[in-house]
Amino acid sequence: MTGGTRADLGKAPQDVAAMFDGVAERYDLTNDVLSLGQARLWRRAVARAVDARPDERVLDLAAGTGSSSLPFVAAGADVVACDFSIGMLRVGRRAHPRLRMLAGDALALPFRDGAFDTVTISFGLRNVHDVCAALTEMARVTRPGGRLVVCEFSHPTWRPFRTVYSGYLMSALPKVARRVSSNPEAYVYLAESIQAWPDQSRLADRIASAGWSDVAWSDLSYGIVALHRARRTADDSAKGVSGPRSRQG
Repeated sequence: MTGGTRADLGKAPQDVAAMFDGVAERYDLTNDVLSLGQARLWRRAVARAVDARPDERVLDLAAGTGSSSLPFVAAGADVVACDFSIGMLRVGRRAHPRLRMLAGDALALPFRDGAFDTVTISFGLRNVHDVCAALTEMARVTRPGGRLVVCEFSHPTWRPFRTVYSGYLMSALPKVARRVSSNPEAYVYLAESIQAWPDQSRLADRIASAGWSDVAWSDLSYGIVALHRARRTADDSAKGVSGPRSRQG
C-alpha cells in the first residue's frame, strides 16, 4: 500500500499497518492539530485510569510511537509498548530509545497467559480486524483481577453537538489533514471509521462478552472519546461471560 492510498473499512491488517507506516513521521503532531489539543487531555485521562504503580506490568497496545506509554514508565511500571506498524515502532525507538517496544498483532499477542496487571489500548481497537477476538486476547494476557483501559473515539451524546462534530469529521478534518499529515487520505479513513464505530454502551457490551467484568465508561470531550474500564474475570475462561455487565460512570 502506498502513502496515498487509504485502507477501506474492511480493515485488512496489512493495509492498516501500511497506512500507519505512512503517517508515522508526523503522527503525534498531526493528532495534536486535528484534535485541537484535546489528544493530550485524553492521554492524561488514560494515565489516571490505568493508575500504574511501581513494578506493575503494563501492556500498552497499539502504542504507536510510544508517547502514550511514557506516563506509565514515569510511574515506575514495567511497560511494554506494542504495535503492529513497523513504521510507528521505528519512529518511536528513535524518540524513546529506552522504552521497550515490540511488534505484535492484537489478535495473537506474543505474551504468555496472565503476563500483565493492566492492558490498555488507545485509538487502536477501532482498527483491529476482529474486535471481539482482540478483546478476548487481551483478557488472555491479563492476570485474573487485572485491568483493561480502552480509550477510543465514540459518539457525542448531545444531539446538536453530534451534528456539528459529524460535519467536522467528514469535511473539516480531511482538509486540515492535507496541510499537516504525510498521508492525508489516512484521515479520511479515520473519519469514516469513527462514524461506523459502535457507541459507548454497545462497546461496553462487547468488552463484557470477551471475558471482562465491572465494565464502565466515562465520556471525554462531550463523548467525542469514551474511556472504558474493566477487570479480568477470575474465571480462567475468557469467553462465555453471560449477559452484559456495563454502566456509565
